Parts: sequence; structure tokens; C-alpha cells
Amino acid sequence: MSKPPIPRLTVITLGVADMRRSIAFYEALGFARKMCATGEAVAFFDTGATVIGLFPWDELAHDATLPAEPRPGAFRGMTLAWNCRSAEEVDQVIAFAVSKGARCLKSANVTDYGGYSGYFTDPDGHPWEAVVAPHIDVGDDRHVHLPD
Repeated sequence: MSKPPIPRLTVITLGVADMRRSIAFYEALGFARKMCATGEAVAFFDTGATVIGLFPWDELAHDATLPAEPRPGAFRGMTLAWNCRSAEEVDQVIAFAVSKGARCLKSANVTDYGGYSGYFTDPDGHPWEAVVAPHIDVGDDRHVHLPD
């Protein structure tokens, strides 16, 4: 019997309506674009431990054999997270993202689990949470470290 594959989450690919706009937004947030030779066909950004990929919405739907329409106007059942080291950093991240074209969904506030979080969306409506949470450490290596 062979060993099962090692589980890993390596890339989160977001379907976007306007590649140029979305590339500019993620660059403005400070994510380092990699493999720029792909032009606007696909874009990859180093996030520290994983990669964000941007791909045209219709082409991503086609590739996944899903309908491209209707595009969801409601919650999609997932969020991306930008873990922070302090409540002040959460506020800074949300303000910074909004200054770069994000839309604030929810101003940051204290959570019921003792953290602090708020939400913004990218230009295509993909929701991001900026959060600091008890027992979740963000290291100098930009990785999230969880207790056992």
C-alpha cells in the first residue's frame, strides 16, 4: 500500500473581471508578483506561505467546468484572511486596502472569541478578513503559527 499524498494548500486562484485592475490592486497591497512573463493571462503573487493566483473569471469557470453566469452577488461561503499581530495593525490593513481600491464591508471591532477583526473586498468582491486572534501567531517569516 502506498502512502497517501501529503496535504497542502499552495495556491488560491481568484476569478477576476479585469486582470489589469486586479493585478494593480494586489501589487498596491504589497504582494510581490512572480512569474511576470505570463503578462495578463494569469498572475501569481507571493503571500508568504501560499500564492494568490488571478485568472479571468470566465476562463476559470470554464477550466473548472462550472457556469460563468450568473456571477454571485451574495456571499460565496469563503473569505481570505490577513492575520495581523495587533488590533492597530488590523485597522491599518483595512485603511490601507481601502486606500488602494478595496471596499470596507465591516469596520474592525472586538470579536466574541477575544480577537479583533474587520472585512474588506477586493475589486471583484472577494472578501478579506483582517484579524488578530488569540493563540494565532504571525511570525517574522510571514507564516501563521498555530498551537498544537
